[in-house]
Amino acid sequence: MSERYAEGMRTRRRVLGDAHVDRAEATKTAQDEAFQTLITEGAWGTVWSSDAIALRERSMLTLALLAAMGNFEEIPMHIRACARTGASRSDVMEAFQHVAIYCGVPKANHAIKLAKATWAEIAEETTAQTEKDS
Repeated sequence: MSERYAEGMRTRRRVLGDAHVDRAEATKTAQDEAFQTLITEGAWGTVWSSDAIALRERSMLTLALLAAMGNFEEIPMHIRACARTGASRSDVMEAFQHVAIYCGVPKANHAIKLAKATWAEIAEETTAQTEKDS
């Protein structure tokens, strides 16, 4: 394991949480191991680990780019990550407004729909956990 990989795993866990990373690691196979190494070293070990900009801004950029390119599948994961990166709901909505103006209202509209659904899921999970803990 390279130092870049180790740094990537630390950052990935910091941003996405141990439970998410543990689930992803549990499903890793020999077929996708090289791909997982690539994204751990490249995305998480290089881009997300850089201290050039804060994690909050990286979250906003990532969400805007995902929406702008129509890569909607990862938006819920990155909405959840905002709790760890410090990007607020207002920050996310500002990022999606930029998407609407520069890349298209339908893409921003769909991203907002996914964000709202994810925020509702988070609220339900929090309520259920609170009730379980009581």
